[in-house]
Amino acid sequence: MNKIQKLWIKGVKLCGWKLILPEEGSRPEVDRCVFVVAPHTSAFDFIFGAAFLWSVSKNGKVFIKKEFFTGPLGTLLRSVGCVSIDRGNRKNHMIDQAAKAFKDNENLSIAITPEATRKPTKKWKKGFWEIAKKANVPIIPAYWDFSKKEIGIFDETIWPTDYETDLAKVQSLYTKNMAKYPDKYIEINTNH
Repeated sequence: MNKIQKLWIKGVKLCGWKLILPEEGSRPEVDRCVFVVAPHTSAFDFIFGAAFLWSVSKNGKVFIKKEFFTGPLGTLLRSVGCVSIDRGNRKNHMIDQAAKAFKDNENLSIAITPEATRKPTKKWKKGFWEIAKKANVPIIPAYWDFSKKEIGIFDETIWPTDYETDLAKVQSLYTKNMAKYPDKYIEINTNH
């Protein structure tokens, strides 16, 4: 963890947020996984989610759309380990690149917001699942809960088998009251 990441984490804690981290050694899969993070309704999600990722994972990376990687913001994002992705280019082979990164790194965790937008959406992007399947790593659902000011991971560790089944498991964990803007999150499973 670099100095900027440490300062970032301190800042998040000073804002009153709690990082709910697994006990040391109790969840070894956090060092080699795809974190799915939701509900994504605000630009603030990144600030709090990144602090958690850097605290829980030895080598955590956040995928962010390329449009944010310009000027000083781009320099900051690169310095803290964010990875630029071109979501509009289907020929960028993002799934293959991510799977290769897992192959080349013993410890690597990637955080993805599968909603891929801060607007209400029922359809999540499939990339998180495809990366986990191709790289043979688990999916770990993580969350930020603005109502409690806490960030953590659920007890679930999902090894990709069938997309629709795995997606239903993941989506059932999240509720709109966790979001900064609950009206921007569509609950897929309302059995909570």
